[in-house]
Amino acid sequence: MYKLFTSIFILLFFYSSEVVGQTTLLQIKSIDSTNNPIIEDLGYSKYFKSYDSIKAEINLFQKRLYYEGYINNKLIQLKKTNDTLFNAIFQLNNKFKELHVKYDSTQIKPSIINEIIKKKKNTIIIIPFNKTESILNLINKKLSEEGFPFTKIKLSEIKIKSKESLSATLVITKDKNQRSLDKIIIKDYEKFSKSFLKHYSKIKPEKLFNIASINKKLRTINSLKFARQVKPPEVLFTKDSTILYLFVKKQQSNSFDGFLGFNTNEDNNKLEFNGYLNLSLSNNFNFGESLELIYKTDENDQTTFNTTINTPYILGSPVGTEFGLNLFKKDTTFSTVNQKAKLYYQVNSNIQIFTGIDFSESTNLLSTDNNQKIQDYKSNFYSISFNFEKRNNAYSLFPIQSNFRLETAYGSRLEPLLTEKQTKLTTELFHIFNLNEQNSIYGKLNGKWLISNTFLENELFRFGGINSIRGFEENSLTANLLFILNTEYRYKLNSNIYLHSIVDLGYFNNPVIKQQENIYSLGFGFGLITNSGLLKFNFANGKTQNQQFKLTDSKIHLSLTALF
Repeated sequence: MYKLFTSIFILLFFYSSEVVGQTTLLQIKSIDSTNNPIIEDLGYSKYFKSYDSIKAEINLFQKRLYYEGYINNKLIQLKKTNDTLFNAIFQLNNKFKELHVKYDSTQIKPSIINEIIKKKKNTIIIIPFNKTESILNLINKKLSEEGFPFTKIKLSEIKIKSKESLSATLVITKDKNQRSLDKIIIKDYEKFSKSFLKHYSKIKPEKLFNIASINKKLRTINSLKFARQVKPPEVLFTKDSTILYLFVKKQQSNSFDGFLGFNTNEDNNKLEFNGYLNLSLSNNFNFGESLELIYKTDENDQTTFNTTINTPYILGSPVGTEFGLNLFKKDTTFSTVNQKAKLYYQVNSNIQIFTGIDFSESTNLLSTDNNQKIQDYKSNFYSISFNFEKRNNAYSLFPIQSNFRLETAYGSRLEPLLTEKQTKLTTELFHIFNLNEQNSIYGKLNGKWLISNTFLENELFRFGGINSIRGFEENSLTANLLFILNTEYRYKLNSNIYLHSIVDLGYFNNPVIKQQENIYSLGFGFGLITNSGLLKFNFANGKTQNQQFKLTDSKIHLSLTALF
């Protein structure tokens, strides 16, 4: 009995497996065998589990033939040849290649037709038949962008014109009047500055309503540090008005940044510490203003205090202001005070153009006046600059994708017995090259050039450290001309942590001490998003062209940027 049940079970198992796993092959042919290559080129699914799915594929194939111009095609036969094969026979008949469509020039602008269709005769457009649907959809889209969102178009009076062409009339149904954007209502973040919509995103009431253009422009809101769209916009259409609802949420944009560095003093072999604090306050009064404050002290007894205030869209205009104050003190050698005032015009969400004035005053703190390299002086410069920034806040580790800044300043240095005409050129360019989701390359080029007949040590550019060329002490290098290339290969372990290499190259010229050097830096680091903010670690070793790399000259830098 046991053997009988076992045999029945095995028989049923294999039988049911065959039934469940059985597939049916569909072959589609033309009654005229010369058309079979056309059928193969169009393509169709060949394996099915049921007769209903075969019929559905036949219907889809017939539509495909219709869109290709075989509008008179016929299914001659659908026959089951055996348990695993169905044969379908089609008669394709002639193929229509063109559709001659007559349109009313009072309902659609010729510019729209010229943009979409190249082949036309007076008020008749000639369309390749297989592109009819896509072209009609494009015409409908263009009419919607002209302020007619409820436009409907269709073809009527379709007739055979010749063996390969048809004729038809384009019927357009649309509102009598164009719709304009009458009002914008912001939800969730009602205090969001409307100036950013008008000048940053370029969305204004009383413009023709174009939802495609609005959606494209609204993406710029997500590039702001302090705001984010939380859902797609909604539109309320009434009989005589169009109201746009935006759903925007205020984001944390204040940040506190600091780093701690340490190295070994070459003279006494003792451990020394240096660091800085960077406070950034943004949009606390809800009109996009920002305040940045930096206080820095380092192992060379140098102290830096820097503050910048930015106020955009004064009185609702595209013009903003930027004011800066910088104090720098080099031990007991000299101190410099720099003041800046700028006006800027916001061209669009990425581009700003600046013009401004820059005052500096430096004081020699040495007890004797024998050092000719350091002198009291005053200077003033008039500047113009261009700034391009592309943000991608979707990547919290790397929110800025690209940046380019170029500034030219003309002025003079005033000493008690000498006035020197001078020019300053400053440029900064960086970009993140995304190789794939995990790998990217970061490159930053920084250049500064002070053009003058004579130079003082206390007016030269100071650089070196985590924010310029890594592996060197903060502001330990001075030059009137410098170029620095920072590079990193970055590997993202996940959305919150990445590892990176450090390869920095540079060149500088110091005419005061007649020094020209190539400089290099190698190292590694990582970035980590924690509950407190973004933690960065850098280990770098820098050298000049006439030095050897020494492990004891390495610099370790830690920084933490916390949002609040």
